[in-house]
Amino acid sequence: MAYIDVDKQVPGIRSLVLFRPETGKPLYELAQVLLRGTSRLSPAERELIAAYVSHRNECGFCRDSHAAAARCLYGDERSVVDEWIFRQDVTHLPVKMQTLLQLAGKVQAGGNTVTPEDIARVKALGVHDEEIHDTVLIAATFSLFNRYVDGLNSLTPADPAAYAAMGERLSRHGYVPPAVMPG
Repeated sequence: MAYIDVDKQVPGIRSLVLFRPETGKPLYELAQVLLRGTSRLSPAERELIAAYVSHRNECGFCRDSHAAAARCLYGDERSVVDEWIFRQDVTHLPVKMQTLLQLAGKVQAGGNTVTPEDIARVKALGVHDEEIHDTVLIAATFSLFNRYVDGLNSLTPADPAAYAAMGERLSRHGYVPPAVMPG
């Protein structure tokens, strides 16, 4: 049960956005820019970063919803999502993406854990500054989102089918705030 009076039928961050649309709308706009806007990283790669950071933060709702979106976006290569998030099996991920996910993990642990050597290692792989920027910002933003969702104890569905439906919606429509229901 959520710690504040939100719609008990609406899971995760969506219930919090309905509770305070004036704060939720900019959060959704940021998620849309980060995960679906112009980037050198594909939407699938960006969703994987969001899911991985959420997993490290132990935020089940964000991990499962973004992992579901990443699976949809990876299509035939969907197995890479669970291989990385749950097993750190990197056999199917390009080295560039492995390194960016490791960078995201360092940001999740704390921004000051990122060293010049980490950035040099990423750049040695030919990673563009924009990809580094986007990885760091996604990791930092999802750490905020994870703490928001879990800090207010919002509903986290247990049914995997609920996340599959969320993943389909997110992969098709992106990040559109839920409609505010009249009181």
